[in-house]
Amino acid sequence: MRRRPDSARSVDTLLADFGTDLPRQPAPTPEPGPERLFPRVVKPGGVRRAGHGWAPTMPPLAGYSMTSEQTPVLWPLIAGDDPPPTGAPMGFNTLSGGSFYCDPLGWVNDDTIQVTNPNVFVFGKPGRGKSALVKALMLRMIRFGYRSLVLGDVKDEYEDISRALGVTPYQIGPGMPGRINPLDHGPLAQDWQTLDRAETARRGAVLFNRWHALIRGLVGSQAVPFTPTESRVVNRVLRDLTGWTTGQTVLSEITIPTVWAALNTPTENLVSECRYDSRRDFLDSTRGLRDALGSLCEGELEGLFDTKSTFEPNWRAPIQTLSLSALHASGNEAAVGIALMCLNSWGQGMREMATPGDQRIVLRDEAWMQTRLGVEAVKTLDSNLRLSRNDGDIQVVTYHKPSDPLSAGDQGSQAAQIAKDLLHLADIRILMGQDHEVAAELGHLLGLTPMHRDIVTGWAMQDKGRALWMVGDRRYKVQTILTPLERRLTYTNDAIATPAADPP
Repeated sequence: MRRRPDSARSVDTLLADFGTDLPRQPAPTPEPGPERLFPRVVKPGGVRRAGHGWAPTMPPLAGYSMTSEQTPVLWPLIAGDDPPPTGAPMGFNTLSGGSFYCDPLGWVNDDTIQVTNPNVFVFGKPGRGKSALVKALMLRMIRFGYRSLVLGDVKDEYEDISRALGVTPYQIGPGMPGRINPLDHGPLAQDWQTLDRAETARRGAVLFNRWHALIRGLVGSQAVPFTPTESRVVNRVLRDLTGWTTGQTVLSEITIPTVWAALNTPTENLVSECRYDSRRDFLDSTRGLRDALGSLCEGELEGLFDTKSTFEPNWRAPIQTLSLSALHASGNEAAVGIALMCLNSWGQGMREMATPGDQRIVLRDEAWMQTRLGVEAVKTLDSNLRLSRNDGDIQVVTYHKPSDPLSAGDQGSQAAQIAKDLLHLADIRILMGQDHEVAAELGHLLGLTPMHRDIVTGWAMQDKGRALWMVGDRRYKVQTILTPLERRLTYTNDAIATPAADPP
């Protein structure tokens, strides 16, 4: 019977049963082959063996279903759609790589973007490119029909672009001939005698409310209470001096010194209308009000805002700049804040009758100087900003850091609360580089996530022009790009870059 092949025994096995092994010749050592970077070539499909990375089909991927509102919670700052390509090109979105455009009024009119007002707040540590960004916005929006109005150029940072556009800055300061009347009627007094009763009442209410807010802020800057009693007195004086009470066909022009004089020499009619027992009772009760206005008329307002305006703005020019550098050089920070308050009120009056299509960027630079004057100063700025949607202007306010408005009062005070609410009057906020010490207030005041805070205190501090743009509920990581000409016009370090001259 034939054995099955699988049961056959080899010679080595048979000899091994008797304890003997066949001698073997050693195998020759193979010669080393040439060195190759890739000794084996693996096909694109891999090796077709278990554990060698080859599979006939791809493994299934995990899938998630969520809305566009839920996505940013799991993946914040994920590159999404950039704003529409309308308005001024400001640079590029570093996350998407696309160009970034700024169009505040266009965003207000776009229902897909959660922006309800065109106000813009710009925060940035000095030297991070805050003023350069604002100047670039002004220059680039000219081609879209926008003009600019700088209500108080504290450090003459906007003088270069003003002169480059052929406009001489209007200077206000001690010993200078320039004057601004913050109680100027503005365009609201035009054709007054031809207006009907309803339009006269409307314009009168706008005028008196603006003047009242300014005087309230000025008195409050002197740490004097402005109660409803003082409010009634001031309103009565304003109406009497302009001729509103007697129904004049043309309103008389008034100034803050004339208001102070009317309070110092009250008429019998004023005393009785304000329900005082006598003239002496009136003078005693209004001493604080009169002393506050008198201190301003003989101090910060003297020679600046105490007479009729000598400035006649050319609203067809691409830019109008009111310089306060001479006042700033005096070192009186409170005086600069009061001047900014007066210019803001005056500028609001000048723009209350803007013609349709007369679009303008209104800059309120170094606003922290005004808000530090107290709660009434904050209320004045608050009233200026709330009307931006009605006049169609883009209000740009610059601060160093988000907590600057809170310096108006102690923590938890009415002033601090109003100042905090002031931050919500702008749906567009541009956050440039800040120190790490500011990270906590970025989260508390602006609701930034830790990732957002790291961008402002980290990435934005590594180069000028970097900023986190908050456009409604959207966030963009933007690098501003300046042309060579814009770099020359926006350079603000001349004072520290120019070597000092040798002493004689």
